[in-house]
Amino acid sequence: MNPVSIRLLNQQLAAPQFGSSAEVVSHMGAMQAQDYRMMRWAVAMRTGKPSHKAFKKAYDEGTIIRLHLMRGTWQLISAEDYWSFLELCAPKAIAVTQGWMSSNKVTIPDDELIKVRGILEQTAADKGSATKEDFVQSLAEKGIHMDSHRLSYHIRMAEMSGILCSGNLHPTKATYTLATEKVKKPTSIDRDEALMRFTRKYFQSRQPATLEDYVWWSGLNVSECKKGIEMLGETIRKESWQGRDFYLTDACRTRGFRKGQALLIPPYDEYLIGYKSRDVVLPAAHRHRAYNNFGIFQPVIASDGIICGNWSPFEEKCQAAFFDGVDVSDAVLDVWHKYIRYKGR
Repeated sequence: MNPVSIRLLNQQLAAPQFGSSAEVVSHMGAMQAQDYRMMRWAVAMRTGKPSHKAFKKAYDEGTIIRLHLMRGTWQLISAEDYWSFLELCAPKAIAVTQGWMSSNKVTIPDDELIKVRGILEQTAADKGSATKEDFVQSLAEKGIHMDSHRLSYHIRMAEMSGILCSGNLHPTKATYTLATEKVKKPTSIDRDEALMRFTRKYFQSRQPATLEDYVWWSGLNVSECKKGIEMLGETIRKESWQGRDFYLTDACRTRGFRKGQALLIPPYDEYLIGYKSRDVVLPAAHRHRAYNNFGIFQPVIASDGIICGNWSPFEEKCQAAFFDGVDVSDAVLDVWHKYIRYKGR
């Protein structure tokens, strides 16, 4: 088993199979969207013909949704998965957020939560796509003033309660709209079916991956993760590599990888954040160049799937810094030009 090439293929980073942003997000199940601008490139680099206009259209029309879903952080998910994955993940995500609030000595009484949520909901309904500044103004008109950090908790809790989700795509800042207006709500949601679907999408797009990888990524309990794998039955199997058990599905892609490929990977991308076993593609000596102990991820370069440097997404010219003994400048320049064309520059 070559876990590096298999991950590249199934993450759609080599020989991508899909032509639209919505298909990519649906295949991935959920994609980290911490960086509002770079989440677009994370989807584009997995698309056969990347298009910023196509991404915006899918985002504005609600076939792609951005919200706080897992681990108290931002993700992109497809409309078809929105309600079922929200019901599956929200209880744990709310508990995580409440833990953060407690550690930061932030207490939000129920009466405040209800009152503020009502104002946020009405503002989103009135504006269609409301910004955080719109919420601040609406609250001020009601005589309510709070710092940005506290308001962020209110917005996040409204997202995880199915009240707010992403509005139209703005160049630099998040917008919010009513979830029920953006995504049609199904009549019923079966939790086991949602868990099985969630599990299948994780492994189909990130294989080979371990149980520990899935537990880390999903934010679910170990018992729930094991149950999800068990429900996949004979469609998933285990293979050992360097003393660890990895799961692969019966639809695993193993062909199509070609050597000599470079990737300009955005910060918080699923290629790293989707696993606990990041050492498969990231040499331990250079881990600090990719992310730190506080959960801050950097833009990185991969050559044939191995992380080998850093790059700067917002510079006018390509700026790359390679790790010791590595130089893939020509391959990086080719991808940089593709990135610039995607941005429309």
